[in-house]
Amino acid sequence: MLVIFDCDGVLVDSEMIANQVAADLLTELGHPTTRDQSRQRYIGISTASLIKRVNEEPGPLLPDNFETLFHDRMIDALSAELKAIPGIEAALEGLSFSICVASSGTPDKIRNSLRVTKLADHFQGDIFSATQVANGKPAPDLFLFAAKSMGFEAHDCLVIEDSIAGIAAAKSAGMQTYGFVGGSHAQSPDYAEGLRQAGADLIFEEMSVLPELITQNS
Repeated sequence: MLVIFDCDGVLVDSEMIANQVAADLLTELGHPTTRDQSRQRYIGISTASLIKRVNEEPGPLLPDNFETLFHDRMIDALSAELKAIPGIEAALEGLSFSICVASSGTPDKIRNSLRVTKLADHFQGDIFSATQVANGKPAPDLFLFAAKSMGFEAHDCLVIEDSIAGIAAAKSAGMQTYGFVGGSHAQSPDYAEGLRQAGADLIFEEMSVLPELITQNS
C-alpha cells in the first residue's frame, strides 16, 4: 500500500497561517477577504486555481506577479510560525507502508514546510506538487501522478486529506481516503461533516492513531 499525505493541514499546521496571508494580500489588491472567507473559498486548491477563482469575481484582476508575491509572503510566514501537526512523528514512524507527499503547494514551499518542521527525512524526496500536473485538486491528476511515480495502482493507495477539494480529488482518482480534522483550521463543528459529504471513507482527529486505523480498516 502507498499512503499519500497532503502537506498543509495534514503534516504541518499551516492552513491558518496560509489563509491569513492570502486574506491580507487579496485585501490589499482590491478583494476584501477575511481569514475565514479565505479558508472557506480556497483551502486545498493551488495558487493557480485561487487566481482563476478570484479573477472570475467582481473587482480588479490580480497582477501578473501575484503568485510570486503570495509565495514569498507565505515562505516568510511559514518559516517564522510553522509547527508540525501533533502526533505526526509517531504516525510516520509507526507506518510500515510506502509514503509520499502530494500537495497543492509549490515544490519549494512543500520542502520548506517539511524542513522547518523536521519531517523531510521521512519522505526521502518523494514529494509531488500540483505544479507538475495539468489540473490541481479537486481533479484527480496529482494523486494519480504520485501513485504512478511511486509504482502503485490507484486501488492500492490511501490518501490522507483535510480539505473537500483533496477528498474529492482522491475519490475521483479511485483511492481510499481518510479525512483528518486535527488541524487548527478544522475545529468548526461542520468541518468533519463537509469532508464526510465529499466522500471521506473515515474521519479522524488524532494523527498518532493513524497506523492503528489503517490496520483496523485494511
